[in-house]
Amino acid sequence: MFIDEAKINIKGGDGGNGCVSMHREKYRPHGGPDGGYGGNGGNVILEGKSDMNTLSKFYKKVHFKAERGSHGKGNNKNGKVGKDIIVNVPPGTVVYDDSTARVIGDITRDGQRIIVARGGRGGKGNAHFATSNYRAPSFAEKGEEVEDKWIRLELKLIAHVGLVGLPNAGKSTFLSAISHATPKIASYPFTTIHPNLGVVHATEGIRYVFADIPGIIEGAHEGKGMGHKFLRHISRAGMLIVIIDLTKVNPESPLDVYDTIMNEIELYDQELAKRETIIALNKIDIVGTEEAYFALRDKLEESGKKCYPISALTSEGINELLVAVFEILKGIEKNMPYEEISEKIIIDSETEGINTKSFTIDKVEDYFVVRGKGIERMVQMTDIENDEAVYYLQSRIKRMGLENRLKEMGVKDGDFIVIGGFEFNYTEEKELKKKK
Repeated sequence: MFIDEAKINIKGGDGGNGCVSMHREKYRPHGGPDGGYGGNGGNVILEGKSDMNTLSKFYKKVHFKAERGSHGKGNNKNGKVGKDIIVNVPPGTVVYDDSTARVIGDITRDGQRIIVARGGRGGKGNAHFATSNYRAPSFAEKGEEVEDKWIRLELKLIAHVGLVGLPNAGKSTFLSAISHATPKIASYPFTTIHPNLGVVHATEGIRYVFADIPGIIEGAHEGKGMGHKFLRHISRAGMLIVIIDLTKVNPESPLDVYDTIMNEIELYDQELAKRETIIALNKIDIVGTEEAYFALRDKLEESGKKCYPISALTSEGINELLVAVFEILKGIEKNMPYEEISEKIIIDSETEGINTKSFTIDKVEDYFVVRGKGIERMVQMTDIENDEAVYYLQSRIKRMGLENRLKEMGVKDGDFIVIGGFEFNYTEEKELKKKK
């Protein structure tokens, strides 16, 4: 089953909690804090696999969660890092954030990886907070909890050559004649209902991938017929072969079919319409197509277009056409659209390189809502039930300038302050106290 779109739910592993521990040894009664760090949570990673060409595996399985980090232990033992989860996808998969439609990344090669959900940071143990003036801290950080999210996968097949034409132009027959591909071939419109790939060997060690998509009709760029759902599968192609059925060409206006095809491609993607193009005038084996052939050939050659008479059914003229195609591919192969993508893309900037000092404050009715990835994570990782931990949090956010910003915005005694889902009361004692 060919599926080229899927939506999956992903979640990095939560971080492990830091440990609160005091060293105990027979002859060292005051050994001091020795709580270790919690382990970081695992990441969710997408990896390209060349033996895949569909997203059908996500038809049933849609939830992917990495392992959480282990908690820290005494004697300065850090928790184990959670295991990553590797999710295989076919090369050509574009990854979108489902909530914002932002492009997260693009997997174009076998083995290429993208981190789509980072694991949470492990919490610091109490040994981390010990200083010369504060020798026995009795608190530790909790592990960072990360939220799940939905991402959308969209497959755009990777091919050197895209075959385009109206329904029943002979694209599938042409593909089967030049490769070992076995697309469905029949005499009714839209026989091809999903893209087909065929590998064509040019010379020893050199091979090219041809992609056949369902027939284009007028209005395809708007979704009519098979529409843009399949036009995207040739968007990466380095060149196009426009296959025209000569039995559908009117000698009085021979360019109508060609103009319809190219107009739809241009309306869908102007850059795609500018790619190197060869026109194959198909079905020359059928009696009565001579007039249409000469009329169309003359018009195309007048405008500098390359066209070749062929019969996909009998293979007549196909070798000459392929020689021309291979010559073009040799010149453009290094500039294929997908060659610009880097080998490895590490993403998820929302959790990478967080600026802990950056935040905003909004007044919502009688609430002051503080937002910022760093400060929200700081609060979430604080053990709010521990008074020492809360005091440490107060000192940190005070140094960040939060109190001064709140006073500038007119905060009053008793006002509510919300940070990352936690609610506090502001007091004139210049500190934040947990709401009872």
